[in-house]
Amino acid sequence: MRLAPDRLLPPSHDSYYLYGQDHDAIFEAAEALLAAGDAGAVRLRLDINELARIEEESKNQGLFGPSCCYALVRNAQSAKPKQIEHLLKLANAVLPGNRLIICAPGIEWKKALHKKMRAETAVAQCEFNVPDEAQFRRWLEHEIKQSGLQVEPEALLWLSDRLRGLRQASRQMIQRLLWYDGGEGKPVSLEVIGELLGERAPDELEDWCHAVAKRERIAIRLARRLLYDQQVAEVQMLSWLGTRMQQLLMYRWFQSKRNSNPLQAAKIFGPARQKVAEEARLWSGSELAAAVNQVVEAEKLLKGASIEDKPVVIERLTLSLMTAGSQKA
Repeated sequence: MRLAPDRLLPPSHDSYYLYGQDHDAIFEAAEALLAAGDAGAVRLRLDINELARIEEESKNQGLFGPSCCYALVRNAQSAKPKQIEHLLKLANAVLPGNRLIICAPGIEWKKALHKKMRAETAVAQCEFNVPDEAQFRRWLEHEIKQSGLQVEPEALLWLSDRLRGLRQASRQMIQRLLWYDGGEGKPVSLEVIGELLGERAPDELEDWCHAVAKRERIAIRLARRLLYDQQVAEVQMLSWLGTRMQQLLMYRWFQSKRNSNPLQAAKIFGPARQKVAEEARLWSGSELAAAVNQVVEAEKLLKGASIEDKPVVIERLTLSLMTAGSQKA
């Protein structure tokens, strides 16, 4: 059964197959399907090589009777022949009260799984296409309004053009704007957004991010040059560095899942595409998660949670990240 994205909720089917090119929308819909329903249900987020856990949990008998199980398979597009057959079997044998959500972002139309899943009448199917410019602008405008921000019309048009289809990146940008606004409620201008997205930035800003990611001592000198010689806004530096740490984290995650193209899966763009693979070798997943949290805490300090000078916040963050592992001259 084919369903439109806006008809997925409330859930009324046992099995769902979500596919298409809008990766962010697929996973948002999958998480919404996973969250809906019995508050006491067992909720699983699984990779394609963990299908056996679905059968184990769905057949589990709890102390007071059968437990309810909702399972989300995140990367069905990577399924091998035996996994495809296993997944099809599971999709057609979901026990009453349970739920199976199969995500296959970017799957090729000729792939066996896609053809077979599309032929299953018992599975609710939904395709997510990348939104056109007008659709994405409406979505972004709604998200900005919900956040309480005010963005000038010219800035909204420019922002929607740069971020079209990147829902997660858009939400991260909105969060940065909230920190920048600091609760003042003033309209955010195109100039501010351009700085936060890095459209107006010196070349050394990229050099600094690379040096931090490589844990090189030159990162401190570059930070001071940007802060004092070139007068780059601290919030812009933090925006760039936060993006780099998130890119590294996502790259390592997709790499650990043996994704055939982790750079593409992590949606890494610009100069970072030539550097992230090399930088990621110096970080563990836990170190990158901690680094992202450090950036978030630094944002809070820049927006009034500390009385220390803003450049000091950036310098301390640079030193902390640079010395988290081995240093290089």
